[in-house]
Amino acid sequence: MTMNKRHLMLLGVVVTVSVLTAGITSRSGLATPTDTPANALASPESFATIADPATRSAAYFTELGKVLTSPRCTNCHPATDRPRQGDTKRPHQPPVYRGVDGMGLASLRCSNCHGGANFDPAGMPGHPAWHLAPAEMAWEGRTVAQICQQIKDPARNGGRSLQDLIEHIGDDTLVGWAWHPGPGRTPAPGTQAEAKALVTAWVESGAACP
Repeated sequence: MTMNKRHLMLLGVVVTVSVLTAGITSRSGLATPTDTPANALASPESFATIADPATRSAAYFTELGKVLTSPRCTNCHPATDRPRQGDTKRPHQPPVYRGVDGMGLASLRCSNCHGGANFDPAGMPGHPAWHLAPAEMAWEGRTVAQICQQIKDPARNGGRSLQDLIEHIGDDTLVGWAWHPGPGRTPAPGTQAEAKALVTAWVESGAACP
């Protein structure tokens, strides 16, 4: 047998084993949530193999953290009174500021530019309730673990209970804008329904933090 034939036979064995291994992994459901693409969300069911309830609960929130740390969320939960823009999270231009109600200063209100819906020809995002999150809900630059502790604290989450968080994340239409931000902006990972499933599973499993 020539060297080339040996190489071809060896290559065939490697390819066959690789294909069989992939098939076994797929059929047995051994793929882990970490295999989920960056702009997708793993389902709560995909964490079922985590035996410890608290560890599983923390894993739900870690997955939800993909949404909470995306520019679509952190731009409106900034560390300062100035919102950020775009996927690069640059400081908002023109230089607007939070104001007492989160809707801008008297001299430059959010509604001066942002309408009730996205205005795609100008690349202008919009929603009827467009505003910044309250200052106590700022989490730009914080870790997922820090955000978890913060979001459970009514003093730092807008006075919400854990059940309120399910509705806020899963049903609020301003939060839902994050998945429909218009051209030029990357949507938040997954869908709002998938995020709701994760926050529900997190709350129902004890709301443990990473």
